[in-house]
Amino acid sequence: MPYYYCRLATEDGNVISHSFLASSAEECRKHFEKKGLCLLSVKRDWKKINITVFFEKKIKDRDFILFNQELVALIKAGYPVLKSIEVITNRVKNIRLKELLLKVENEIRGGKSLSEAFAPFEKNFSRSYIASLMAGERSGNLAGTISRFIDYAKVISRTKSRIKDAMTYPIFLIVFSFILFAILVNFILPKFSDFYVDFDATLPGITRIIMSVSMALKENFILIIGFVFLLALIFFQMKRNEKALVLLDRIKLKIPFGGPILLDSGVSLFCRTLSLLLEAGISLLSAIGVAIYAVPNKYLTQKMRYLQGHIKNGESLSKSLEKARFFPPLSIDMIRTGETSANLEGMLGNVADYYDETVQTKVDSFVSILTPVVIIFIGIIVAMMLFSVYLPIFNIIKVVR
Repeated sequence: MPYYYCRLATEDGNVISHSFLASSAEECRKHFEKKGLCLLSVKRDWKKINITVFFEKKIKDRDFILFNQELVALIKAGYPVLKSIEVITNRVKNIRLKELLLKVENEIRGGKSLSEAFAPFEKNFSRSYIASLMAGERSGNLAGTISRFIDYAKVISRTKSRIKDAMTYPIFLIVFSFILFAILVNFILPKFSDFYVDFDATLPGITRIIMSVSMALKENFILIIGFVFLLALIFFQMKRNEKALVLLDRIKLKIPFGGPILLDSGVSLFCRTLSLLLEAGISLLSAIGVAIYAVPNKYLTQKMRYLQGHIKNGESLSKSLEKARFFPPLSIDMIRTGETSANLEGMLGNVADYYDETVQTKVDSFVSILTPVVIIFIGIIVAMMLFSVYLPIFNIIKVVR
């Protein structure tokens, strides 16, 4: 979305200039006319081209949480939703978020609710966020519902940040090791090979193996690149196929350490969203339809597609979830207790809190295990590099003697 340089005339006769982000010049005109300003001229503002926008494809969690915190503060202060979005949009620095908020602002001005305006941009946020907005609108407590979602978003953001921080150092070590390995096999070991030929001696086994691997990679470099490109193409094609996505998400659940974390996270998201919707006064049958699609894993979503049918037939929520065959027994027991005590929404919130803590614990365990595993892996690579270099030296000394 480009910037436009606009010259405006105010009511007192002054002429001011303003750079405005909009999809078209006509949108600029409508925007300023609604504010009582006369647009004298409008043209593309080429000075405000931001190169970083081409790389800033995703909206950062920090910017998204800050936007929602400001929105809650303005709503509590008595501002209408449309005015709140306008005020925040003018201050937002993230170009992607600003573009999206301008589109949301236009949708709301056209008569849509906040949840309806955000619905087309579900991929930029999450289904649970749209569900939270819907729950807040129906309950008449939009600020409170968004505040609860912010607390959950902060937990998710911290978890992502910890995993990212934990992976940064190991990835750096691995990349650096492979760079050293490439230098070794391309520049150092070939010198030893030529040197050994002069002495009519044979290179040590580990050195020959490393050089053979290096030569194989060089000779088949184009084939390897083509194979990687083919795999990438297949992967992107699979992402467009619903059945393939379900299969991929099923495989993700079987990954050691990662699978249980994804499962517990899915249970937490479902329970959190369902709790918010029930608190908003939405019927259980309608709320389940929204809560199911708040779960990002499509395989788990598919396993829950019969929930509404079971509940229509008179079954309890706990019994219906038991038939999905992936909810942990503890979560089923807690939900059953909530049904018995007529506090289902409260117990669903407790289930979500419990599995959020479980996810945090498993992430901490994963991080603590990852570091020594990477160190051992790097140690093996370094040991191979040292042996491949020093063994030829020792053998040359023997040949010379």
